[in-house]
Amino acid sequence: MTETNEVELADALHKAYNDLKREIGKKIVGQDDTVDQLLISIFSQGHALLIGVPGLAKTLLIQTLAQVLDLQFNRIQFTPDLMPSDILGSEMLDNERKFQFIKGPIFANIILADEINRTPPKTQAALLEAMQEKGVTITGKHYDLPLPFFVLATQNPIEQEGTYPLPEAQLDRFMFNIFLDYPSLEEEKKIVNLTTTDEEPTIKKILSKDEIIAFQHLVRKVPVTDNVVSYAVNLVHKLRPNSELSSDLTNEYVEWGAGPRGSQTLILAAKCHAIIKGKYSPDIEDVQAIAVPALRHRLVRNFKAEAKGYSVDKLIREQL
Repeated sequence: MTETNEVELADALHKAYNDLKREIGKKIVGQDDTVDQLLISIFSQGHALLIGVPGLAKTLLIQTLAQVLDLQFNRIQFTPDLMPSDILGSEMLDNERKFQFIKGPIFANIILADEINRTPPKTQAALLEAMQEKGVTITGKHYDLPLPFFVLATQNPIEQEGTYPLPEAQLDRFMFNIFLDYPSLEEEKKIVNLTTTDEEPTIKKILSKDEIIAFQHLVRKVPVTDNVVSYAVNLVHKLRPNSELSSDLTNEYVEWGAGPRGSQTLILAAKCHAIIKGKYSPDIEDVQAIAVPALRHRLVRNFKAEAKGYSVDKLIREQL
C-alpha cells in the first residue's frame, strides 16, 4: 500500500469514526469517552472490560456497536454453573455415530461476556486462548474464530457476593478497563425522553468486516516518533515499583506495576486515537488521553493505598 493510499485510508477512518458516533448517538445518550474507548479497542484489535452499575446501558451500547459495524453478535450470560463447553462448543455424536464439533457462542465477531466475574475461574480461563490467539482448541483440534473478533465483558462493581474476581493474567488480556459513570442531569432527561416512547430509532450500518480489518492493519502502520515511545515507556516505568524511574508515590502505594503489554497498549491505542481525531501520527497528548483506561487494570495497589483511599486512577494521573 502506498503512502497516498494510507493517508486516504486514515481520512476514511476519521470520517467513519464521526459517522459511527452519530449513529450510536441515536440510541446512546452521552458516554462519549466510553464510545471512543470501545472504538479504539476495536480498531486496535483489542478487547474491553466495561465496569458500571446496573442500568447504564452497557449491554445496549455493545448491541448498538455490533449493529453499526454490521458484525455477528452473541451475548453470553456468565453464571456460576456456566461450563467452558457452553462457551467454546463441544463434540457430539451425529446420526452416523461420528463425532461432530458443534460451535459454541464464542464463534461470532463481537462477544458480550455479561457479568464475567459471576463464573468460576475454569470458565473464565476458557476465554483466554480465544482472546489471545483468536482461536480455540477442542480435543486437540484447533478452530479459528471469525475475524474481526472482540470480547467486550461487563462487570457490576456493587454486588461482590458470589463473584470470582478476574485474575491479573485475564485482566491483562483486556486493552481497556472502562468505567461507566452516571449520566448528567440533562443527559438523563434525554435518556428518559428517548426510551419511554414507542419509536425505535433506525440504525444504519456504517462499516463492513473487510473495512474494519483494513483499518486495523492501518492502525499498526501509523508512524510514531521516538519521544512519544519514550514518554509511554517512561510512564509505565514510573508506575512500576522499584524500577529506575519509579516515583516515591509509586514505591509507597503500588504493589505491582504494568508489564510490557502496558507500554504496547499505550502506543497502539495512541496511534488509533490520533487517526480518529484527524491526525496522522500520535503525540504525547494522545498517550495521555488513553493512559487511564489502558493502565488502571494493570496496577495493583497495596494495603496502604487502600487505607488512605488512593485510587489507581489518581496514581496514574499524578504521573501524567
